[in-house]
Amino acid sequence: MSPCVGLRKACFLLSVSAAALLLLLLPRGQPPAAPRRRPPPAAGSSRHPPQRPVSGGSAVSGTRAGSREEPADGAGGLASSSQLVRKSRPGSAGGSGRERLELKDIFIAVKTTRKYHRSRLDLLLQTWISRAKGQTFIFTDWEDRELRLKAGDHMINTNCSAVHTRQALCCKMSVEYDKFLESGQKWFCHVDDDNYVNPRTLLRLLSAFSHSQDVYVGRPSLDHPIEAADHVQSDGSKTTVKFWFATGGAGFCISRGLALKMSPWASLGNFISTAERVRLPDDCTIGYIIEGLLEVKLLHSPLFHSHLENLQRLQGESVLQQVTLSYGDPENKHNVVSVGGVFGLQQDPTRFKSVHCLLYPDTIWCPAKKMS
Repeated sequence: MSPCVGLRKACFLLSVSAAALLLLLLPRGQPPAAPRRRPPPAAGSSRHPPQRPVSGGSAVSGTRAGSREEPADGAGGLASSSQLVRKSRPGSAGGSGRERLELKDIFIAVKTTRKYHRSRLDLLLQTWISRAKGQTFIFTDWEDRELRLKAGDHMINTNCSAVHTRQALCCKMSVEYDKFLESGQKWFCHVDDDNYVNPRTLLRLLSAFSHSQDVYVGRPSLDHPIEAADHVQSDGSKTTVKFWFATGGAGFCISRGLALKMSPWASLGNFISTAERVRLPDDCTIGYIIEGLLEVKLLHSPLFHSHLENLQRLQGESVLQQVTLSYGDPENKHNVVSVGGVFGLQQDPTRFKSVHCLLYPDTIWCPAKKMS
């Protein structure tokens, strides 16, 4: 064998050995990496807040335009003792991860007029407003010195007309809206001067939502959506829009997040011009802006009540679990809630004093012992 052949064999063996060593040094094969998971959507990112569950019924329901609502007289729509809003599960829109809501976060606007300062407002100041004085603002149309002494700067003279017209009502609502935005509070709640507000159940209801979500909650007075002319076309024809609205006579609440979105049609006097364009009163215009323009659905709640309902259907413990109550006008003075006798009908024709003493028995003017 020649020396060249031996050298070639040696080189070949060296190459094979080097290749084997390299194979041993290479990292072993690994399973492919798991695909990257997308983070879940942030809580509260949906446009419409979810409906809140309640025991034995629904405290709110997102009824859409075109569907049928419970009759306004309260048949089938009353909240029983088990219909208080429960705290939602962690991670849901009302979960424990949100900020804790306090009464000071709620702006309660009471709409009134000069002729009702004594007959209606004095009763409210004596009852529920005394438990939510720092959160309640009275919007009227006259500079009443006596009321000013009682309410201080929480009495707002809107300088609107005292006549019960569409324009006057919208004027007051416009001032209410602007004052709420200035306040920086989280919730705007409107009621009338013939409403009793239960601050505890109001707080419990709103605690189920986030103020940064789009929330419009209240009770319609009709069992169907209304229709309004929206735009005039070039040929003179009009387009219409259907929407639900919460009656101001029962009260309603709007989250700050939604109220800010209303600004182009509601702030700095724009509310009045919007109402004039569609020729609607104040509460209907609120519904038009929210449902018709912003496409946020009203959450129908049976916990709000107006004098238009058959209030005698509200009886016993269920009375104390509502958000708002009302009473009939002089022509229907027997239309009041049925609540056991703390005071007789002559002493308490609206039943507001009796309700208040059952809710707050430590009130100084409440009887020390309830009558049977």
